[in-house]
Amino acid sequence: MSDRVRVTVWNEFRHERHNAEVAKVYPEGIHRALQAGLSAYGFDIGTATLDEPEHGLTADRLNDTDVLVWWGHQAHDEVDDAIVERVQQRVLQGMGLIVLHSGHYSKIFRKLMGTSCALKWREADEKERLWVVKPSHPIAAGLPEYFELEREEMYGEHFDIPDPDELVFVSWFEGGEVFRSGATFSRGQGKIFYFRPGHETYPTYYNEPVLRVIANAVRWAASERGAAPFYGNAQPLEPIAGK
Repeated sequence: MSDRVRVTVWNEFRHERHNAEVAKVYPEGIHRALQAGLSAYGFDIGTATLDEPEHGLTADRLNDTDVLVWWGHQAHDEVDDAIVERVQQRVLQGMGLIVLHSGHYSKIFRKLMGTSCALKWREADEKERLWVVKPSHPIAAGLPEYFELEREEMYGEHFDIPDPDELVFVSWFEGGEVFRSGATFSRGQGKIFYFRPGHETYPTYYNEPVLRVIANAVRWAASERGAAPFYGNAQPLEPIAGK
């Protein structure tokens, strides 16, 4: 891995081109807003979108990516299964994956989780309070014990995911619901983080605590792995001296 973490931000880039309300918030796309917001953290950041050849996720691009950030919503089914398989293999090999908001229902997240990843939701102008429930985790570095988003879409339990390796954030909404909004997983050699905020009609990805969480998650997902495993036909080990 290079000294600077190599990040690819993937976005459908459909809402921003076809919905005037979303275009007002993200005129150049959610991926460009995230690229700009995360650039202050010293990453090498590129972008890819659904309508590019191979969805912008060629083998070379993925091989040059330490952490992939994923935002999707209305076109999950348009993501080619072969590309999903390619991304999954890179995660198993050690590429980090940060899945944002409605990306919970993406093919890649469901494939890696092995569950429906279904939840309840309500699209309304509600306050979201995100509580840090594991303050010692690197993803929570530099945050207060909670932070608030004045307007967001509600996601509520039950969230059909496997039990997380670690739960970093829990959200509360004005309607009374709570949600496991920041959860980590490991698959193969790869680290995965799901982070809930980011409905396309709200300026969530300009919010500094939100950007800090994503930047912290990128660093965490790109951090050194453990011992490199070997798979396949193994030769006998050299005998221990003196035995």
